[in-house]
Amino acid sequence: MTELFERGAYYAMASFVVIYLGQLGLGDYWPSTLNGILWTIIYFLPILSGTIADQVGFRKSLLLAFVLVAAGYACMSYPVLIAGHELSDIVKPEVTASMDTIVAIIAGIVLIGIGGSFVKPCISGTVQKTSVGRATLGFAIFYMVINIGSLFGRGASYIVRTKFNNISLIFVVAAACAILALLVVAFLYRDPESEVGVGSAAKPRRSIGEILLNMILVLKNVRFALFLLVSSGFYFLYAQVYNVLPLYLKKVVETNPAVDIYTMANPIVIVLFQLLITRLFGKMKPIRSIVIGTVIIGLSMAINLVPVFTSGVRIQVLDLLPFGSAMIVLTVAMIAFGELFTSARTYEYIGALAPKGQEGLFLGYANLPMAIGALIGGPAGAAIFNEIMARDARVLDNGLLELNPINNAIGWLVLMGIGILSALSMWLYNRWLIKVNAAPEKA
Repeated sequence: MTELFERGAYYAMASFVVIYLGQLGLGDYWPSTLNGILWTIIYFLPILSGTIADQVGFRKSLLLAFVLVAAGYACMSYPVLIAGHELSDIVKPEVTASMDTIVAIIAGIVLIGIGGSFVKPCISGTVQKTSVGRATLGFAIFYMVINIGSLFGRGASYIVRTKFNNISLIFVVAAACAILALLVVAFLYRDPESEVGVGSAAKPRRSIGEILLNMILVLKNVRFALFLLVSSGFYFLYAQVYNVLPLYLKKVVETNPAVDIYTMANPIVIVLFQLLITRLFGKMKPIRSIVIGTVIIGLSMAINLVPVFTSGVRIQVLDLLPFGSAMIVLTVAMIAFGELFTSARTYEYIGALAPKGQEGLFLGYANLPMAIGALIGGPAGAAIFNEIMARDARVLDNGLLELNPINNAIGWLVLMGIGILSALSMWLYNRWLIKVNAAPEKA
């Protein structure tokens, strides 16, 4: 229940962050950059916050986390709902936001990032400790609930923001979900050790200095450091679901895109096909599965070339949505298939890559590729859209951009090329690793 509401909170607002920040007057680049920083904090800090949670207890950590997260969503809504600033219908290239808006947004991102970094290690740790002998089933339920929460958050956000015609209310929905999670923890959750007597053997406490030393130890492992680098290409492209795709929808395809509904394709595909993909391809070697997943996410970007060179991105499909939006939905669905081939197998591969006896240490850094991909993907995604796709664009009467078809296509081909190059680099890395492992040690 806690994970459901936490994911509901995050995905209630995730699809609209770059659009919202752009309409607040943060220009062409800061929205995606700040969104990338938010993702980076959430996926990098568990290295520290997970250790703190082990020491102070999961319940106290979760209570603190949801207070911080709820406060963060409140800060994000402050410029419109409290300060009364108006959102611009058109995302303008220059920064025009007031200082109180900028401070509130930065505070919101920091609070959401720090609070969110505690949640996943606490919940996954609870599953690990309480599903003794049934860990596979426990984590299957865990990942299923993540996607149910994602659907719930997006659906609730869509209903509220369209009913009241106010995009800033997505943060009210997010804060409400965070408060519900806080109440679940406060009244229902107990630390596994005290409640059911599992995991009673206390872990040795680690200082911040020891954590940083372990990070150096892990990153000094050339094989692992290279894997983190080459695998971050997949997450660079995954980050564009919340950077380039919303920008493209809002600035090119339609004035009021239902990004929350369109991106539902991701959790729907995962819920429907996770068991089937696992059954059909579960015995495939992890590296091959990761390469296939990275190729899929790269090719998904090329889908958006179809409307560019056919009937156009804004022509209606069955009077439901523009052709360009339909292709974005298909892109998100294909990205989900890439995720099915890649995400879980990455953990398996890291476990096999780690030196014997250090599997747990190395798996603690398994989220670093997501952090790297998001940190680079935010500003780089904005640059690809603004400097390549939107170059020589013409502004229409309704504020949308009429893109030069060649520049538009080049932008999508650049994204596709990043995916193909990432897959190739992963394959080459694996070939190198095989040769290194097969080479006889020098006397």
